Amino acid sequence: MTDLYPLLMSPVFDPRPWGTLDLSPIYPNHKFAEKIGESWLTGDKGKVANGPLTGKTLAELSEQYQRELIGDAARDPRRFPLLLKFLFPHEKLSVQVHPDDERAQRVGQPWGKTECWYVAHATPGSQIALGLKPGVSTAQLEAAIHQNRAEDLLNWINVYSGDMIYVAGGTVHTLGPGSIIVETQQQSDTTYRLYDYGRPRELHLKDGLAAVKEKVNSGKVVRPAPVQLHSGKSRQEELVFAPYFVVDKFDIKETLWIPTRDEDNRDLSRVDVFGKDTRCSVQILVGLEGCGVVEARGAEPVTFAKGDAVVVPACMEELTVRPQWSVEFLRAFVPAIALPEPETRM
Repeated sequence: MTDLYPLLMSPVFDPRPWGTLDLSPIYPNHKFAEKIGESWLTGDKGKVANGPLTGKTLAELSEQYQRELIGDAARDPRRFPLLLKFLFPHEKLSVQVHPDDERAQRVGQPWGKTECWYVAHATPGSQIALGLKPGVSTAQLEAAIHQNRAEDLLNWINVYSGDMIYVAGGTVHTLGPGSIIVETQQQSDTTYRLYDYGRPRELHLKDGLAAVKEKVNSGKVVRPAPVQLHSGKSRQEELVFAPYFVVDKFDIKETLWIPTRDEDNRDLSRVDVFGKDTRCSVQILVGLEGCGVVEARGAEPVTFAKGDAVVVPACMEELTVRPQWSVEFLRAFVPAIALPEPETRM
């Protein structure tokens, strides 16, 4: 018998020079005196906001509960595996790169940083830069950085609400203004800043250029059509299957039961719809629109709304989401089977 339960997380608002004072599309009741660029939903410093574990961080709980919280799929039983956050770019982010696992381990880090971006909102003309233009070498990028024209060598693409972008470790990238992003990533904050438009912030050219890959599988994820659930009033959409994370999206108008295990204690979180077997993993639900209630056997119900995250421990044997009229949310978890990188396009 565990004393874990679905954990409502307190968002951690992180000031950034490229952020904004207006987070009302996601947090209409919050006012800020400085520009906020990110709202961290999970991560080592994320704190629980409900029940007996209120105030505990995910780092503390991961160390204490290990596989009960994290599940069998994650590599390290003592480290929360996924970091999820909202990004609010009001100006261009720095041009940056994250190392892949191999490069990170060379500098003493346990793993790298592959991530994905779900575009929750985008104004017309919103763009991101993803990778180098065809034929551009790392040496040419370095020269362009010193000549203050690094942006010219990047592959800029338009983004729209509902897009899912896969950003493999080693991909040079940046976000332009006008979008709101939900980022899911490996639990790492290793970022090498390559170019920053003259802002007085440190660059990391030696490590960053060493981490750059000239050819990557990053891009917009090619996805199947959504699956209608139950009576057809609700649907589930596969957003990305990747080596480090799986993210799908639910839009429900009736109570949804998400099975977690069968009689052999195998995880069923994907088998019911997509036929991909995984072992149990902690699950993170992120509210996009509306309001819902998460219910698990033996636990108090947890209400969540737009901008909220609920961490569902791997040991929960049943999971039900009951909409309050309707609720739209993302679900992220760690796959235990070896998945290839997703099919993408630019």
